[in-house]
Amino acid sequence: MKEQRALFAPGQIVYHKKFRYRGVIVDVDPVFSGTEEWYHQVARSHPPKDRPWYHVLVHDHTHQTYVAERHLEKDPTPVLINHPLIDDYFSSFTGSDYLPRLESS
Repeated sequence: MKEQRALFAPGQIVYHKKFRYRGVIVDVDPVFSGTEEWYHQVARSHPPKDRPWYHVLVHDHTHQTYVAERHLEKDPTPVLINHPLIDDYFSSFTGSDYLPRLESS
């Protein structure tokens, strides 16, 4: 599979166009990296596997989702995301994006 350049990066606040939730990107896979079983059970719209997929902390929930790029857009009104793991991934909020926490060596 040919990898595509990702439209979003960790720390960006996004909006899921189909399921209408806000969230923040915590990781990016250049192509789909889940199992075939998961893809057929969960990704019912069959989004492209050769485009980026994103790990997203969902606002006002405790779970994380795995989302195909075509379902996301930049959130037009980025405000803080309420999620219990936000501080595990990010050090601060700039007013529009989160700054990823630097890993210590």
